[in-house]
Amino acid sequence: MTIQRPRGTRDFLPQEMARRRHLENRLRQVVGRWGYQEVVTPTFENLELFTMKSGEGIVGELYNFTDKGDREMTLRPELTAPVMRMFVNEMQALPRPLKLFYFENCFRYERPQKGRFREFWQFGVELIGSEGRDADAEVIALATAMLEVAGIQGDLHVGYLGIIRHVLSSLEVEQQGKIMRLVDKKDDKGLDDYLEEINAPIDLRMKLLGLISLTGGEAVSKARNLLGPIPEIDAFQQILTLLDAYGIDYTIDFGIARGLDYYTGMVFEIYAEGLGAQKQVCGGGSYKLIQLFGGGDVPSTGFGLGFDRIMEIYKIEPVPQKTVVMITTESTRINAIPVACKLREYVPVYLDIMSRNFKAQLSYANNVGARYALILGDREVAQGLFTFKDMESGVQESLTLDEIILKLTGESN
Repeated sequence: MTIQRPRGTRDFLPQEMARRRHLENRLRQVVGRWGYQEVVTPTFENLELFTMKSGEGIVGELYNFTDKGDREMTLRPELTAPVMRMFVNEMQALPRPLKLFYFENCFRYERPQKGRFREFWQFGVELIGSEGRDADAEVIALATAMLEVAGIQGDLHVGYLGIIRHVLSSLEVEQQGKIMRLVDKKDDKGLDDYLEEINAPIDLRMKLLGLISLTGGEAVSKARNLLGPIPEIDAFQQILTLLDAYGIDYTIDFGIARGLDYYTGMVFEIYAEGLGAQKQVCGGGSYKLIQLFGGGDVPSTGFGLGFDRIMEIYKIEPVPQKTVVMITTESTRINAIPVACKLREYVPVYLDIMSRNFKAQLSYANNVGARYALILGDREVAQGLFTFKDMESGVQESLTLDEIILKLTGESN
């Protein structure tokens, strides 16, 4: 019987892993240059961490289990809550702001479909401890910079939940949360029905529906005309001014409403072409979650990149490594070992471990796409030289080991 991989998971063969590591490393370079440091949290956490954050309804989407100590646990479905838990446990005394990033796999028990898997990878950023508009703008700018190195021209939409919350301030907290989730899902009919159900004032309905329909360059001025001079609009304008200073193109979109209660102010989403209906590749905003886990009233701003979705449209190929295959005879195999060890300080080296003959070794070099073949026969051992063959051009030379290293690296030994 052949055992198949679990539904909603994938195997990554060497060529695909090379592409994924290539993108990962490019993203790591960007966040490092912006001063963000990597953190890693456990693959599984206490179930309560996520039900406190998202409600009991999330349990149906989780790979949750009871461990041998009868503790309710779950594989992590996302990484914001674990990082906030880690901050409360271990990082509250550190200087602020804390600029953190992570790249880990997450798990959700949902129906697999194009662009959605039960095991997926998330590259994310959390900036903890600053409530300033500069933090909001930096996080958005960083997200766009990361997509830029991935070769993706994203369509950035920016909104401000504080303005919607101002409109809803007369309603109960639970009612506000339900409305925000309906706006987030863009469920216009459900929103109309719910506003009718709770008998929301006509003025509130008109302001809310008018506000969430505003997009584009005149959206802020139209929001002022609709709502009057409220401080939340001024705060949003400050963020937009900073984004202009970063030279970032964006669309104002008051219809963005991250559907979780802890989001407080700025929110943004980035979309990319070529992904069909699942075109969002990044989403984030400012939030207050730390207090929920027993910490203080600490503001945070962050985002998550959908790494797997980006990989679907990632076109930048890694530069092939200058791999070398050593070709030996039965009598020179021992001589080849220290040579291979030395060359491996600089480039990948294949050394025959299948007892192949000379012709089969050369064929193997072709099959694996090696750039060079280094031939070490009895004549080469006697002369203290190597036959160095460029597999692309077919040109071969007799060289010393130092000359080969110089040719491979541009550096003398």
